[in-house]
Amino acid sequence: MSWVVITGRQSDLGQADTPHKVITNRDYLAHPGLFRGQRQKVINLSNSYAYQSRGYYASLLAGSRGHKVIPTVETMIDLSEPKLYENALPELEVALNKCRKDLGGAFPAKVAVFFGIGPSKAWDRFARLLFDWFRAPALEVTIADSAEWASIRKIGFHSLLRMPAEEKKRFLASLEIHTGREWRASKARVPARYTFATLIDPHEQMPPSQVSSLRHWSRIADRMGVEIEPIHKKDLARLANYDALFIRETTSISNHTYRFARRAEQEGMPVIDDPLSMIRCTNKVYLDELMTHNKVPVPPSVMIAGAPDFQVAADTLGFPLVLKIPDSSFSRGVRKVSGFAELKALAGEWMQDSDLLIAQKFLPTQFDWRIGVLGGEPLFAALRRGSEGDGGRPLRHRGQRQPQSRPWLRGCRREG
Repeated sequence: MSWVVITGRQSDLGQADTPHKVITNRDYLAHPGLFRGQRQKVINLSNSYAYQSRGYYASLLAGSRGHKVIPTVETMIDLSEPKLYENALPELEVALNKCRKDLGGAFPAKVAVFFGIGPSKAWDRFARLLFDWFRAPALEVTIADSAEWASIRKIGFHSLLRMPAEEKKRFLASLEIHTGREWRASKARVPARYTFATLIDPHEQMPPSQVSSLRHWSRIADRMGVEIEPIHKKDLARLANYDALFIRETTSISNHTYRFARRAEQEGMPVIDDPLSMIRCTNKVYLDELMTHNKVPVPPSVMIAGAPDFQVAADTLGFPLVLKIPDSSFSRGVRKVSGFAELKALAGEWMQDSDLLIAQKFLPTQFDWRIGVLGGEPLFAALRRGSEGDGGRPLRHRGQRQPQSRPWLRGCRREG
């Protein structure tokens, strides 16, 4: 494997600063075949990792292309708000305070950590643990110090644009050290299975499971000695009281369902849907690239990253075409577009919230397929019939089978 460094702009990092290939996130997104057949290791140094920004998509699509990347989209989302990383703070603060003596008894207001390497050897214990929790190239930690205890007020990404010359020099030295190491994944946690928490919203109009189905499942679980308890979005604080989580609300990266999934994973709990599946499988851009990469037939598609792509989509796909917001669900954020003026207006409106859209050729059909995967094994194929725009169409299962000789809850990769 070789290393690729992604930046937000060409001027952020010169090719002379590193022996590795430097490319902008715009170019990386626009050329999916650029490193085809190569298992690259990617360092994403985009200036923004905000949800649905180019920096976000660079890491998301690296996964579909078979590239290993830091930071992952999971790390980006984890650090997007304190609620998502508060579970890490107790362990990190213990490690931080153990550095006090070597630092001369006091902490700075902020410290920058690059690839798990701090400003000096005194920071080693804390910096390594921080990198193990949040695998990111550059992090900035805001510290509130008192005579007895130093606490962490904020953990955030630290962009190249904000680094003074001396700090950037230290960053480049840390980059050289990191790329000389063997790639290592974050620590795995061993799950346990005893009781199930089931996250539901009784008021959801189109829930993934009907109440009658959940009651039937609960009766089967009861015969197996497994207790099922429904929980709601206000129950995050007591999630650790359970041993597994089954999310039966419509999942989204931007609401509480992702926080529940991430917290369950951090607690070592089996969870369906797991955070990585939620990130990947709720995003149509990722799925289109993944299926294309694996030679699964998909409708002709064009990724739209700006106004110049409107004409490309029109010329390639013709009209009518289908325009989609990447993380839409239940046909929301999916529109059939009849002409160029409508495409320009709608895409311009939607791109205020997403840096990328996907346009696909309009192929009328009376059904679509859902493929269920459990524990890395295909579980069922479901033929979904219904009229256009019907978000609650019934499922007709084909080839349903039970996985053999394996625990039935080991995490789900939901593709479809």
